Amino acid sequence: MNNQELAQQILKYVGGDKNISHLTHCATRIRLNLKDNSKGNLSALSDLDGVLKAQNQSGQTQVIIGAKVKSVFEEMEKMVSIQPSDESEDSEEKNKKGKISVVIETIAGIFSPVIPILIACGLIKALSAMIVNFELVNPESSFMTVLSMFGDLVFYFLPFFLAVSAARKFKTSEYVALALAAAYMYPTIIDGARAAAETGVNTINLFGLPILLVDYKSTVIPIILSVWVMSYVYKKVDKVIPDFLKIILTAMIVIGIMVPSQLIILGPIGSYAGGWLAEFIRWFYTTGGVFSAFLLGGTRSLLTMLGMHYALAPIQIQEIAEKGSSYILVSALTANMAQAGAALGVFLAVKNKAMKTLAASSSFSAFLGITEPAMFGVNLKYKRPFFIALVSSGVAAVFLSLFDTSATAYVPPSLFTLPVFQANSFVYVVFGALISAGLACVLTFLFGVPKAERVKEKTEEKSVTANTDVDTAVEAILSPLEGEVLELTDVSDQVFSQGLVGPGAAIRPVKGRVVAPFNGHVEVMYDTKHAIGLKSTSGIEVLIHVGLDTVNLAGKHYSSKVEQGQEIKAGDVLLEFDVEAIKAEGFDTITPVIITNSQYYEKVETEAAVDVTNESVLIAITKRKSELNNETVSAV
Repeated sequence: MNNQELAQQILKYVGGDKNISHLTHCATRIRLNLKDNSKGNLSALSDLDGVLKAQNQSGQTQVIIGAKVKSVFEEMEKMVSIQPSDESEDSEEKNKKGKISVVIETIAGIFSPVIPILIACGLIKALSAMIVNFELVNPESSFMTVLSMFGDLVFYFLPFFLAVSAARKFKTSEYVALALAAAYMYPTIIDGARAAAETGVNTINLFGLPILLVDYKSTVIPIILSVWVMSYVYKKVDKVIPDFLKIILTAMIVIGIMVPSQLIILGPIGSYAGGWLAEFIRWFYTTGGVFSAFLLGGTRSLLTMLGMHYALAPIQIQEIAEKGSSYILVSALTANMAQAGAALGVFLAVKNKAMKTLAASSSFSAFLGITEPAMFGVNLKYKRPFFIALVSSGVAAVFLSLFDTSATAYVPPSLFTLPVFQANSFVYVVFGALISAGLACVLTFLFGVPKAERVKEKTEEKSVTANTDVDTAVEAILSPLEGEVLELTDVSDQVFSQGLVGPGAAIRPVKGRVVAPFNGHVEVMYDTKHAIGLKSTSGIEVLIHVGLDTVNLAGKHYSSKVEQGQEIKAGDVLLEFDVEAIKAEGFDTITPVIITNSQYYEKVETEAAVDVTNESVLIAITKRKSELNNETVSAV
């Protein structure tokens, strides 16, 4: 589906535009605050073509899309008319979420709109570092002066950008917020702070109260703290000012209250808090040694998976502003390289063409700093590659910590931004990235992919003559649907999840079509068409139950292509159904595929957490020795 259609489907499954109180996006995901989270259908969102995963984290619904997130977001913006919530609604929503969730959501909401321009300037700084490192241009040239200006401009004037996004988050006046940022960045304050070391004068007086001269460029906490306080002051002032005087007096009174307050109290508090935070990070990283490095490196992808990594943005920026570099960004570098390496390992290991294509493209984007496609589209599907990446990232972070590695600019850590990372020698930075990616790739190739996915999916018709010397023979059952394979324990219906009907697997279909998984005949065709029973030429009985509780549809949205007793061959279309229509009716389309006469076989094995086509082996059945004597077994 195109971007507009995907946006429409997302709105549909979050309860419509009237259920959205706030809408934003980051590099890979759309972030929505819903008025009623119970109206959001995460399962249906995750099933959409073009959505990698949907989740609710810290009270926020996150729809992970990947590289085209901006285009989909722009389509959604055209369809959404967000009405500002009143104070009682906001208070009730915050009480439901809890304080920690509100803080994380607030930080993410403020920084998400600013991240793209921070990254843009960070990339320019990376380019500048690369040019200097390779001595391509004279560092004192006009070209480098202008290029450095491009790289620094957003970081230098960061309070202005944060003022706008904070004002939007706190639902207050953006222009008054910009005025507060201007007060922090006014030359009297900035120049006075620089001159304080020489003159010894670090304060000016207002009504006998000292205004501390602080260099507020690149700072984070002071302006956010000021806009947050201003949001309450603005509401109080606006309530008492008559309507015909609001346009003249409201902004003037708010600025008159806030500017002295922030310069005397809020700004210094925020500045010192930022400095203490940066010092604490340095202390934790240097005192904890390899333990701290492994902890930061090993957990970074977990934070990304949960959508909590943006909570680290102000800390990293504060580190760079206070100390000139960030240790935390090193963990992001090793995490990105590890996820890229793990996806590359999947690419090398699997034979499924669709998965190879996805793994290759996802690995490439992860090497460029965007890890969600690799993480959600590849590594988490197989599970092991994701955890291998966590360990690999931790090991690489330990290696880099031994050489005092840090980042001098806020950038998406990638192969192209390696020059912003400094160590005792740049060679160590390269080695650290190679260790993270290489270790994850090799371990994933060796241990991360199930054996069944390492063999070619094309199965050939062949016969095996069994005799008394043969202990077992295996018959392969092809997948009757295309989609994601899940364990039966993932099915919400206990009849299937507890194996009461028999062992097997479940498939979340991406296409509304059921085909014959072997040669045989239709044993049972239910009138409601939601389920079909099959029997192979060798006697294996299979039940395919399309959806849960779909018997209640009484055949609606289903179309049978065969009749009971009809002979079938592998690949014949048995049943067609409308996936989206069934979901719209409120039914889960997860489809159990059950071996109903498993008691007659030695072993029934399935492979979970992989994508399958109609040519994939879904279930392998091992026959008992007693059934093999003088019998021809057909493997299809």
